Formats: sequence, C-alpha cells, structure tokens
Amino acid sequence: MDCVDKFFNTQCNPRFGYCIDHKRFVPVEVIDVAGLVPGAHEGKGLGNQFLDDLRQADAFVHVIDCAGSTNERGEPITPGTYDPANDIKFLEVELDMWYLSIIKKGWEKFARQVQQEHQQIIKALAKQLSGLRVDEDIVDRAIRKLRLDIEKPASWTDEELLKLATELRKETKKMVIAANKMDMPTAEANLKRIKEQFPEYTIIGCSAESELALKEAAKKDMIDYIPGESSFKIKGNMTDKQKQALEFIQKNILEKYGGTGVQQIINSAVFDLLKYIAIFPGG
Repeated sequence: MDCVDKFFNTQCNPRFGYCIDHKRFVPVEVIDVAGLVPGAHEGKGLGNQFLDDLRQADAFVHVIDCAGSTNERGEPITPGTYDPANDIKFLEVELDMWYLSIIKKGWEKFARQVQQEHQQIIKALAKQLSGLRVDEDIVDRAIRKLRLDIEKPASWTDEELLKLATELRKETKKMVIAANKMDMPTAEANLKRIKEQFPEYTIIGCSAESELALKEAAKKDMIDYIPGESSFKIKGNMTDKQKQALEFIQKNILEKYGGTGVQQIINSAVFDLLKYIAIFPGG
C-alpha cells in the first residue's frame, strides 16, 4: 500500500514492517500448515491434526499447483496430467466434513435437549461451534438461508446438517486460491478454466519461484524490486545465466500477469476477505 510518508514529505521508519520507495509493508501472521490429503477428516495423512491447526486461521490461502505437475498426494508427475480443480474440490469436502463432524458430535441428544427445554437453537449452536469462530449472526443467516425449522432441530436430516456445515464453513473460513507455478506452460489454460469453474472464489495466478528469485536478486543488490510491482530495475553485475533468468521472469511473468501474484494474494486475503484497514498511528 502507499505509505503516508509521501504525503508528509518525509522518510518513514516503521517499528513494524518496512517501507520501500513510499510503499509500506505491514506484517501479518501466516500459519504454514502441512498439505492436506483426501480423507483427512477420516484420519488420513495428518488428519485431525491438520484440521485443528486451521481453527486458528481467519482466512485461508489455498496453494494449488496450477500447472498440474503434482498429484493429490503432492508427488511430482508429468506437467498437465493432473487437474488442479480436484484440489479445490477435495479441500471443500474435507472442510465441510470436518465442520459436520463437530456439529454431529452428540447431535441427537443435543438437539432433543434444546427442543425439549425450549432453548434457542441459534444460541446453542453458536456456543457449541465458538471454537470455529461461529457466532449467533452467522448461525442465524445460515439457518434462514436453508429454511431450517428452528423449533424442531431434532428433525433436521443428515443432508440438511451437511448443508448447514457448508454454509458455516463458507462464512467463517474465507479463502483465496493461489494458483502457483504460472511460470510453467501448462498453467495458463488451467487458470482460465478453474476461474470459470469456481466463480465464487478469488483465484490469483502466481509464481512463487519467480518471487523468490527476485527477492534474492534484490537482497544481493543486483536489482531494485518492490514486491507486487510489474517490473524491476537492474543495478548490479550478474552472470549471463542470472540475466537470462531475470529476463524470463520479466517477459513471462511480470509483463504477462502484472506481477508474480504473491503480494497480490496476501493483499487479497488481508484487505478483500478480512476487510482489514491499515492505520498509521501518530508519533
């Protein structure tokens, strides 16, 4: 984001984050969790350990291999032979089934008790699911959307409970899809297709490898580069191989997509999904 130092005609020296050429970078906490595999809600892979780690997150950045060069288990395969849409689908399923398992834990007894004691199911559910950051307003919206009978929760079917789990997941675990490996030839067509297939998500193409290369070059004082920008400036000596690599990134990533996509993904999660607002306190 643009820093206020330009407005005050001074160079800022932030205690948190940093400022480059009047662009302020504010730190956010990112939790890196191990890759999820199909069947995690049944205990496969890291299973429940992975899902429990997700309780801490306000939003997800789901990184997928848009080039289709790894399968659902993260194993390298021939690029273009795996459909990255599968990774989006199975994550939805795993999260929905995780939410459902929490809702259904002791559901029959819970629902009968709420019904017999004339408790408010909205308050009761919000209390039960508070660990998932579900509140009464979220439960109320989901129940109204699905037109569930709030007077008879014990009559809700398994299908209705799954739909409820899905709605609550959508409300509480916002997600941006990071379509990685845009530096590979098979990624471009896949990106276009999954954007059409999943219009409900923000899907941003990116090349983490290109971002890393640019930051390393900037660290070694070879280039001037501001994360998120669509160009860089060569300033130091480099080998022919390094120059060719940077030229590839400039032509095939920065000019083609307007940046590596990495900073855009972080910005989207923080400002678009979570609606955070940057505040610059006075001295």
